[in-house]
Amino acid sequence: MADRTDIDELFRLYYRPLCLYAARFLHDADVVEDIVQASFVTLWERTQAIGQEPDSPKAYLYRMVHNRCIDALRQAGPDAGISVEQLKEDVPDEETMDRSFVWARLWTAIDALPPKRREILLLNKRDGLSYAEIAQRMGISESTVHNQLTKAMQTLRIGADQVFFKIFLW
Repeated sequence: MADRTDIDELFRLYYRPLCLYAARFLHDADVVEDIVQASFVTLWERTQAIGQEPDSPKAYLYRMVHNRCIDALRQAGPDAGISVEQLKEDVPDEETMDRSFVWARLWTAIDALPPKRREILLLNKRDGLSYAEIAQRMGISESTVHNQLTKAMQTLRIGADQVFFKIFLW
């Protein structure tokens, strides 16, 4: 990590997956973002201080975020919703890291949809509303809901691998 482009690339690749990983334990988006950003800063500072990057920056970042989530839960006390012991048992392994990366790709693709199409997709897939309920809520026809949902799914399907798309069909 000799120059700024290396940390920028790591940030671009892992910021959102790390936020999704931390959000599994902490339910405050501001705290999650602070933890992830501070982890990148710490990685950058340590790399500059010793002149050598960790063998696996990805694993190092996940471990750092994991440990900071534990610290945040300790500070929050018993009202945090998840115990420190539960988090300690959920060590960030390769599967967990890969899963958060896939979810980040999915949400990036969803965020790129046109606003109305994204809203229809989320109302149907996330909130479980029927076409009729969405049509009534948005003041549009059921056929428009169907068409927009079909277009959204086609957009997400393009270039998506099977695992990525199957996850979305939750």
